[in-house]
Amino acid sequence: MDLFKGRTAVLATMHRKEQAIAPILESEFDLKVIVPSDFNTDQFGTFTREIARTGDQIEAAHRKALSAIEQTGLDFAIASEGSFAPHPAMPMLPSDREIVLLIDTVHNLEIIGEVISLETNFAHRSVSSFEQAREFAIKVGFPEHKLVVIDQDQITKGICDFQQLEELINAASKPVHLETDMRAMHNPTRMKAIAQATQDLVKKLKSSCPNCSKPGFSVSDIKRGLPCGWCNAPTDLILAEIYRCQTCGFEQLLPTESQVADPMYCAFCNP
Repeated sequence: MDLFKGRTAVLATMHRKEQAIAPILESEFDLKVIVPSDFNTDQFGTFTREIARTGDQIEAAHRKALSAIEQTGLDFAIASEGSFAPHPAMPMLPSDREIVLLIDTVHNLEIIGEVISLETNFAHRSVSSFEQAREFAIKVGFPEHKLVVIDQDQITKGICDFQQLEELINAASKPVHLETDMRAMHNPTRMKAIAQATQDLVKKLKSSCPNCSKPGFSVSDIKRGLPCGWCNAPTDLILAEIYRCQTCGFEQLLPTESQVADPMYCAFCNP
């Protein structure tokens, strides 16, 4: 895309997210991604709760990007933010929502790529022995995925081997709290989700609005009610997707490829 060709974007990270984000954006748009030195993203909130995140996920990413622009003097920034919660459609399962935000002050663009992934090892447990800690660690993919030990007010992050884990558990007050280290550099599964959100950003950047021609024309909602192929009654299947421009707000309803639903999904034909 000519809007970005030859430009330099600053990536607001201290957790090596450039490993997931930079190769994708650089190859797709012929731009360069740099990471600012001494950039402290912990000031915007930490997973281990020493610093609470203010605002929602998008607001946090927005503040990161603007801070990187202010620090470097560049006009083009990228920021990423993750959150972990029950999946919106399957609340019994944990999910990872990752967003990758692009801000281009030259072209007045703010575009967000995102993914909600069920592939996450996000977990925590209180343990009273190293045996219990070892069982938890193996379950969450340790040592490739690092751990955090919280002993009262003492927080140890980035635990990367069983000897270190055993020493911490044996010295801690019992029970001791264990949780997965969700910082991107210590969580390969999360790093994959960040890459997926970056791919979604690329897709949106390549989709132009028919009204203003700016990138970021993408699905913002869906309309259900695809008619049954037998009785024509509306089903719960998707009838159309609502596309919305992230710049001018223009919306367009685009029907799905399927014109009718299989009667197996109809509440009348297959009650």
